[in-house]
Amino acid sequence: AIVRTKGNPHCHIVLRGGHTGPNYDASHVAHCEKQLKHAGLPTNIMIDCSHANSHKQPENQLAVIHDIAQQIEAGNHSIKSIMVESNLNAGNQCIPDNLDDLAYGVSVTDGCIDWESTAGALRDLHTRLKRVR
Repeated sequence: AIVRTKGNPHCHIVLRGGHTGPNYDASHVAHCEKQLKHAGLPTNIMIDCSHANSHKQPENQLAVIHDIAQQIEAGNHSIKSIMVESNLNAGNQCIPDNLDDLAYGVSVTDGCIDWESTAGALRDLHTRLKRVR
């Protein structure tokens, strides 16, 4: 753990979940805020909606985004940004021997939500948060 730093006034921490499961919920965010304050660091938090926070199921990112919106609507000011695994088309694919066999707009790494789902979720997030920020 970092105990002290000369600091970057614009630093942020990314909550992406881990071996114990997701860490995007309000209790984990509050714990992170407390640790950042104790260390004298800004409480700037980015939440990764994918990885362990979605149990590596791309479609679960939509529920994570919804939860984040609820936290901000409830008064959280530390959540500054989110990260979403997104591509033109949903899912992912292995890289084939013949690259001509790649499906257009499908991730070759982590599974993603498609563009329509991404745009809809971000529009909803914007609509909800412009009322409170």
